[in-house]
Amino acid sequence: MDVSLEVSGLAYAYPDGTQALFGVDAVIGKGERVALLGPNGAGKTTFVLHLNGILHGGAGTVRVGGLPVDPRDKKALKEIRRRVGLVFQDPDDQLFMPTVREDVAFGPANLGVRGAELERRVAAALERVGMAHVADRAPQHLSFGQRRRVAVATVLAMEPEILVLDEPSSNLDPASRRELAEILLSLDVTVLMVTHDLPYAAQLCPRALILSGGVIAADGPTLGLLADEELMAAHRLELPYGFVVPQPS
Repeated sequence: MDVSLEVSGLAYAYPDGTQALFGVDAVIGKGERVALLGPNGAGKTTFVLHLNGILHGGAGTVRVGGLPVDPRDKKALKEIRRRVGLVFQDPDDQLFMPTVREDVAFGPANLGVRGAELERRVAAALERVGMAHVADRAPQHLSFGQRRRVAVATVLAMEPEILVLDEPSSNLDPASRRELAEILLSLDVTVLMVTHDLPYAAQLCPRALILSGGVIAADGPTLGLLADEELMAAHRLELPYGFVVPQPS
């Protein structure tokens, strides 16, 4: 299996002494779609911020496509941040330019991409999320669901190896939720989805990791984990009322 992400012994304490991660091990293969589940305070955000070097300084190692995440190596870190694309929960944290086109062009332009290649990347990214028709509009004039899709496009324009999404379904109406799911299922990149939306995890991610208490408490087929009532209760995970876990096909 080609490996997109390899995390070994990752431990981290914040400056105030709060220990967030206690030794996380995980391997994600190229092209996998994996959900990262867990209760609030489990360490999910801390884990994700290590994947492109935003957080560092603890114990353990992180490798992306075989390249170690080492903040001391500025050249390698620039490549890591191209390979690992983070899509934040609030799209307004990523959209700040006058037009959608300029927002999508911002990342690759910072990497030195220019001219026809930059135009190609912007057009391709917007086409992949079904937003080519709003390229010249101001992001603030779009609906929340449209802004989230544009935020995904800003990352896709970087041609990442891994797409990391933080609560991608939050605040979306049912139609926008479905449209985003169709987009994510169509992508040919590795996807790591941090979510409390367990039905969305079941729909999109064949595999799930449960991060609880700063360690990986479970790793397996998503439907199997969601059907394990004892496991779910132990880690404060609850399915929404009326949702029945589908039987694996």
